[in-house]
Amino acid sequence: MKKQNNFHSKQNFNFSLLSDESLGMLKEYKAWGLKKFMGKEYMGIHRISYIVDSKGVIEKVYEKVKTKTHAKDILNDL
Repeated sequence: MKKQNNFHSKQNFNFSLLSDESLGMLKEYKAWGLKKFMGKEYMGIHRISYIVDSKGVIEKVYEKVKTKTHAKDILNDL
């Protein structure tokens, strides 16, 4: 939680960040699962994003997030 708070302060966000230490929401949104890197398998967070409307309905899912273009991709879809 300390790293999250530091990141929040450094970026000067005007909104709260959520933390899911129990992994419940991460699993429900399919953002937690088996990952592979350099021949090793481990459990971790997948880079996945959702556009959710004001009623809580998922409008779009980005399953393969490309960090360099992701913000522009989302803005184009809004």
